[in-house]
Amino acid sequence: MNTVADPVQHLDQVDALIKSIRIPPRPSLLADMQRELSSEDPSPEAIGKIVASDVGMSGALLKLANSAVYGGRRKAKSIEQAILFLGINQVAALMTGLLARQAIPANSAALASFWDVSTRRAQAMVFLSRRLRIGEPDVAHTFGLFCDTGVPLLMDRFPDYAATYAAASLEAERPFTALEDERHSSSHASVGCLLARNWGLSADVGWAILHHHDFSVLDDASSAAAVRSLVALSVLAESAICRYQGHGESLEWNKGGAAACAYLGLSDEETAELLDELVEAFHED
Repeated sequence: MNTVADPVQHLDQVDALIKSIRIPPRPSLLADMQRELSSEDPSPEAIGKIVASDVGMSGALLKLANSAVYGGRRKAKSIEQAILFLGINQVAALMTGLLARQAIPANSAALASFWDVSTRRAQAMVFLSRRLRIGEPDVAHTFGLFCDTGVPLLMDRFPDYAATYAAASLEAERPFTALEDERHSSSHASVGCLLARNWGLSADVGWAILHHHDFSVLDDASSAAAVRSLVALSVLAESAICRYQGHGESLEWNKGGAAACAYLGLSDEETAELLDELVEAFHED
């Protein structure tokens, strides 16, 4: 599989349907940050000014920066300190998540915990990326937050999608997206990939979103290592979240856990210890 190509080329068969789904435009603050980050010498001061231009964003960012997963022992008292402690890429990733929460409505009863779970997944991805020293933590954060953003967009498009999502969540063997494709000729993975593309997120993030329920990608040597790593880490993150919520083992773990651990080179003992540490970090927040 050629992961250099534009992921949206693989969605041509549902192009008309995709066009009927309301994809939120990229927020102007995000565009400003991406413009600064793409410059030859990104300025922490410029990033700080962009963040500080929105009071709500500033407060939310400081809260996230000082959480157990991100902040460690040092507590940032200002945006400048948050940037110093975390680095501009991680700050930009956190801001991207906050902007996504503003832009993508998740107000229905079926989506009551959507952003809480998405934020928890993003935190887990950062923890795992750092702990295993694999990939870039800010990229892992962005993927973790955006991988399920197609869900609220499909709920907005299809009145019966909530039932589809609930049924897909109980699929013990088939990929999560199989029932979505059968009923709606699309999936939250493909819609999330399109959103990532429209928002200027990295190609690796877009591809990983598209394949995050397709665990065969873990054995596909032609796929980018960054994509495979994000998918593998997401399986561990999902398992930890389920344990934290008291739900036991996740069905996704049963489908892809062994392949994810094999790809990451983790033994059963190492996996158990890592997940215990992650669940403990959740409780510290």
